[in-house]
Amino acid sequence: MSVDAIVEVLKAIADPTRFQILYAVSSQEHGVGQLADKLGAHVAAISQHLAKLRAAGLVTSRRDGTRIYYRAANPHVAALLAEAGLLTGYVTGTIDPPEPPAVVEQQVSRPVWVLNLGAIRPAQT
Repeated sequence: MSVDAIVEVLKAIADPTRFQILYAVSSQEHGVGQLADKLGAHVAAISQHLAKLRAAGLVTSRRDGTRIYYRAANPHVAALLAEAGLLTGYVTGTIDPPEPPAVVEQQVSRPVWVLNLGAIRPAQT
């Protein structure tokens, strides 16, 4: 996985409307009209944003007759949005960051990634 690929995913999220769409579909499925009503935007604009999110692999869709419903592609989307919110709170000072632990002796339950000159790869264990 390249750093460029990661940046493309972050760019897809880095729009206020797309962020709000992702937030909405990370908890439940929504149709385009529902999202347009929820965000106070035109259906055509929501459809364009959804196309960008779908191209980035962040949302999936299913058809039910003439309607198309969207949801987050996987649970990591909601986790990324939550982490972005926490980090923003820490950076802006609206949330106090937690105290660092005195000793870190935890088993890491998620993949560890290593950034290596333009590419990211799983850490070897």
